[in-house]
Parts: sequence; structure tokens; C-alpha cells
Amino acid sequence: MAKIEEAPVAPAMVAKDLTLADLRSALAAGWQDFRAYPLYGLFFASIYVVAGLFLYFALFTRGEIGWLVPAAAGFPIVAPFIAVGLYEVSRRREAGLPMSWRTILGSLRGRGDDQIISMGVIVFVAFAFWLMIAHGIFAIFLSTSGSGSESLEFLQTQSGIMMLIVGTIVGALLAIAFYAITVISLPVLVDRDVDFITAIILSLAVVRSNTLVMLAWAAIIAVTLFIAMIPAFLGLLIVSPVLAHGTWHLFRRSVSNAPQ
Repeated sequence: MAKIEEAPVAPAMVAKDLTLADLRSALAAGWQDFRAYPLYGLFFASIYVVAGLFLYFALFTRGEIGWLVPAAAGFPIVAPFIAVGLYEVSRRREAGLPMSWRTILGSLRGRGDDQIISMGVIVFVAFAFWLMIAHGIFAIFLSTSGSGSESLEFLQTQSGIMMLIVGTIVGALLAIAFYAITVISLPVLVDRDVDFITAIILSLAVVRSNTLVMLAWAAIIAVTLFIAMIPAFLGLLIVSPVLAHGTWHLFRRSVSNAPQ
């Protein structure tokens, strides 16, 4: 039986003893959820694929293919919000409730109190904020190179390599911050009748109480999503739903079913 201890920051119980074995269990359970209801996973994952292909062809047509790097790097920031429908699939499968497109798509509205929509606004503002920062970093290094090029050849220059290094560091710090506030908060909003501030506080509590394990989960998400994007984004059709379902099960492991 997992040891559960009370978190002083939210009306819930937070586990403080997560291990790497819990991550393996979450991935295995996520795979089972995807296998049980693959159409929902493929539907939501196709949003990633279509968006990725659209960005690629739009930027390629405009000769700004270098922008694909920050756009792709920002995908993990948006990922939790798009995964809300899959959290509902896992919740309903766990509870033995019937599945329907109406209920799954309706979960994106939350419980009718706009809390999930508010989180969605935060997520997309975060993505826009990252793109602005990436634009600034790109502009600085492009100006110092004196090449005036926005092609992939620029990324092979000394300035381009330094831009990738700086951008990666800045992007990683931002991604970790937004990961900490969303990794548990969105599953909480699907499962419980709480406001998004409480959900964010609870998410931060889980990350703070299990820092190394939750950072390992963040690394798994980042690496697998990156690898999945390489074959024309098609790997996302499998990877993203499994990660979404897995995050739900990690939430179940880290937060107790205390009375609301």
C-alpha cells in the first residue's frame, strides 16, 4: 500500500514516496488505456500531427524553417491541455463508466465552471510567451552572425549553434516551470470540483514532494515527444496518448481520493 501523507497546501492527500517504478507502472497502465480505446487517443493525437505538419509546411513555404525548432520545442507546453480528453477516457475506464464522443469532448469544457478553460488560456499564453522569447533569442544571434539567413544553414554556423544552446537552456527552464503547474493540475480539474488555483498548488506540491521522480517523468515526456516528432510527427499518434493516459495514472498514484 502506497504511503500517503497530507499536503498542507491543498484539500487533498499527496504521496511523498513516488519511485521510478511508479513511472513504469504509469506507462504500462497508459498503454493499456490506449489499447482499450485507441480511437480517442488517435483523435487527440492527430491534433498534434496536423498542427506539426501545418507548421512545417507553412514555415518551409515562407523560408523560415528555422522557426520549426522553437515551435516543436513548445509542443510539450501545450500537450497537457490537449490531453484533457484522454484524462477523461482514463477516468471513465477506471470507474467503469460508458464512453461516448459527447462525454469525452464535453470534458474539455470542464465541470461547467470554466476552470479547465482558464488553465487552457494559461497554457496557450505560456506557448505564446515562449515563442516571443525564442524570437528574441533568434533575432539576437541572427544579427550577430551578419548572415541575414533564416534557413537551416544558419543553425550550422557558430552563431546558430550558440543560439540553439541558449534557446535550449531558456526553453528547458520555462518548460519545467509550466510542467510543474500543469502536470497534476489538469487531471485534478478533470477528477475534482476545485478551482484552477487550488489545482496548480496541488500540482506544485506533488512536484516539490517528489522532485527527482517528477523531473524524470518530465524527461520521459520531453525525450519521447521529441523522438516521436522525427518521422513526420507520426510517432505522436502513439506516444502522446500513452503519455497522457500515463499521466492520469501517475496523478492517481500521487493524489489520494480524499473527500472533496
